[in-house]
Amino acid sequence: MQTTVTNRDGAVAIILQGRFDFNAHREFRDAVEQVTKDAAREIWVDLNQVDYLDSSALGMLLMLRDKAKAAGKEVVLIGARGAVKQVLDIANFGKLFQIT
Repeated sequence: MQTTVTNRDGAVAIILQGRFDFNAHREFRDAVEQVTKDAAREIWVDLNQVDYLDSSALGMLLMLRDKAKAAGKEVVLIGARGAVKQVLDIANFGKLFQIT
């Protein structure tokens, strides 16, 4: 998986590409540390280019949510489609995150 952090429209975004699974843990954790220190009040996780995610990815998103909440920030999941959107729906992530 490839991870890019960028600022967009007053928010900070983590842009993910490829398979979001346990192998991405270290890279995602580094991105989380970076975005939670940013001045932006909103963190976007761009899933548009993610073609697969598993339960460890769900756990990483929950970790981001906890760290963001502690920093007074909101997390928004954007661009989820296909199987990725289906996994988020099955896991009821719509109750935990704003998903657009």
